Amino acid sequence: MNMLIKQSQRPFSNIPKPIVIVFLVGLSLQTISHVLLLQDTVKVEKLKSPPKANILSIASLGEPEVLAKILMLWLQAFDNQPGISIPFSRLDYDKLESWLELIIKLDPKSNYALLAASRIYTEVPDPNKQKKMMELVYRHFLENPKKNWPWLAHITIVAKHRLKDYELALKYAHVLSDTKLSSDVPAWARQLEFIVLEDMGELETIRILAGGLIQNKLISDPKELRWLEQRLKQLENVENTLDGE
Repeated sequence: MNMLIKQSQRPFSNIPKPIVIVFLVGLSLQTISHVLLLQDTVKVEKLKSPPKANILSIASLGEPEVLAKILMLWLQAFDNQPGISIPFSRLDYDKLESWLELIIKLDPKSNYALLAASRIYTEVPDPNKQKKMMELVYRHFLENPKKNWPWLAHITIVAKHRLKDYELALKYAHVLSDTKLSSDVPAWARQLEFIVLEDMGELETIRILAGGLIQNKLISDPKELRWLEQRLKQLENVENTLDGE
């Protein structure tokens, strides 16, 4: 039986060339049509506006924190849709902001949404979209400085180094250094205002601010006080050098 099978099989080289050509053309056409069909069926799903927070609170069955985490995971994965990857820059940032606000309302103790806003959604080549996320972080810092200062400190650095928007960086750095708000903000974050002002060439403003803090004893940390005093001496040396030129 095996002998008969082997004898009945013909080598590939014996197949007539016209048949081989027809087979290969048909296979190629099938592959191309499959690719075109796939491209035609892949559609970018747009980010829609979120439902109201009270509706989701009811739907969460008493577990809004769990629902917030699920929504955050879904939102972060929204750029990866079946058959396509969407750059963050193509997302509707107005709707994105609404989703982040909703998630914060559902779980105000979590840092997840503000972390994403400051570190993930600012990584786009669109200053307007970057600033929208920054303002979101700024508003929530004012509501809870103790909890949200790390994200404001980060966007201050983003505004200064990436956007080169010193006025915006100064706006954020100023509230970080505000003694009424910043009792729980570490010294390095409060000092960002002096660093931004120095980059802007506002040496006189630095002297007035630092001198006022020292004179009014608004700085209690010895290390921070020593840093300010050293900074003032450095500024005096710079000004003396400029005057001598």
